[in-house]
Amino acid sequence: MLRIFRNPNLGQRFIRKTFSFSAVATKQFVIKDHYEFDQKVINSDNPVIVNFHAEWCDPCKILTPKMAEMLEPLEDIDLAIVNVDDNAELVHTFEVKAVPAVLAFRNGVVVDKFIGLVDADMIENLIGKLARKKQS
Repeated sequence: MLRIFRNPNLGQRFIRKTFSFSAVATKQFVIKDHYEFDQKVINSDNPVIVNFHAEWCDPCKILTPKMAEMLEPLEDIDLAIVNVDDNAELVHTFEVKAVPAVLAFRNGVVVDKFIGLVDADMIENLIGKLARKKQS
């Protein structure tokens, strides 16, 4: 962070680099197993968007960074990434039949979802629903 200061005695401005450290929870994380899913999604105080994806899935390679970009300015919605090839139990539990599959969780419950590569408006609608419900 750059801050501009003015020396009142000399009327000169100078720039000082400062660093700001704050305790911010990780907004994006990769889920490795069912236990971690329970801890970081089901038991989360924040709403969580869960992106079921695969490395071989071309639409996933577009959707995942787009969602991360759209969620970056928001402090109270997290993004969990689940690789379907490494998490068969979660795929079965949430009946994921195609990727990308995106589920929105609030208080451990799925409140919305979509499947496939969607436009930015649909992602914004999903984010908006989670943000509005948080305020209620």
